[in-house]
Amino acid sequence: MSGADTVPVVEGRAIVQDYHVPGSFFARSSSVRALKGIDFRVEKGKTLAIVGESGSGKSTLARIIALIDAPTGGDLLIDGQAVDIRRRRPVPALRSKVQMVFQNPYGSLNPRQKVGDVLMEPLVINTDVPAAERRERAEAMLSKVGLQPEHFNRYPHMFSGGQRQRIAIARALMLNPSLLVLDEPVSALDLSVQAQVLNLLADLQDEFELTYVFVSHDLSVVRYIADEVMVISKGEAVEQGTREEVFANPRHPYTQSLFAATPVTDVEAIRARVERRRAARALQPA
Repeated sequence: MSGADTVPVVEGRAIVQDYHVPGSFFARSSSVRALKGIDFRVEKGKTLAIVGESGSGKSTLARIIALIDAPTGGDLLIDGQAVDIRRRRPVPALRSKVQMVFQNPYGSLNPRQKVGDVLMEPLVINTDVPAAERRERAEAMLSKVGLQPEHFNRYPHMFSGGQRQRIAIARALMLNPSLLVLDEPVSALDLSVQAQVLNLLADLQDEFELTYVFVSHDLSVVRYIADEVMVISKGEAVEQGTREEVFANPRHPYTQSLFAATPVTDVEAIRARVERRRAARALQPA
C-alpha cells in the first residue's frame, strides 16, 4: 500500500489550543491562541521533527500528542482512532502506546527513587506483571540503553546528564509504546553526548519499530534524525515536507530566516568521531 493508504500512528487534524488569560483591575480577561489549526500525520517507524523558536507552540503541540493536555479544537487520532481526553481519560492500553521524554532528564526523574524503581513504576501502575518479571524487564531495558544491571540500585544524582537521559528513555520504553514524543531530548547535553543519545534513539527506533515526534530548535539535530519536518511559527505550521525538501529548498520566509540564523553543528561528524574512539578503545589490549 502507498503511504496515503496506510493508517498513520498519529495524526492531527486542525489542532487548536487556546489559553485563558485572567483579567486584572486594568484589563479584561482574554484568550491566546497558541496553536492555529495544525495538521500532521506520522507513519509507523518514521520521525516527524517539529521545529520552531521558543514560544512558537511546538512544545504545546508535543504535550497534546503525548496525551498530557487536551486541545481546544480539532481531532487527534492514534492508530486511526479519535482520542478526546477532554471527555474521557486515556485507558491504560492507550496510555501505553504513547510515551514522552522531556528535555531535562534530572527534572523528570524522582531523585528519591532508585533507578530500578523508576523503571518498574510504569509496570506497577499499568500492568499486573509480577515483581520478579518487573525487575527482569527493567534490567534488560537498562542494557538496551547502554547501561549496566548494577545501575538498578543507584539514584539519579549518581549519573551523568547523558546517562540520566538514557534512563528517561528506558522508562518511556517500559510499556512497549508505539509512539515516543521527544521534547528537546538532547538540548541539555554537550555535543559528543548528543551524538551518542541520537545514535541510541536511531538504534532503538530500528529495533522496536518506533515512531517519533521530535521537538527541537537545533536544525543540525533535526537534519540527522528526521524523516519529515514541520516548521511552526506563532502557532501556525508555515512549512512541511520531507527533510530533503525542507533543507534543500526552504520556501517560507520564516523557515529561511530560521535556517540563516541557526549555527550549524555537524552531528554526523561528531557521531563519526565518537564511533572512531569507540573502535580504538575496543582494539586496545585489556
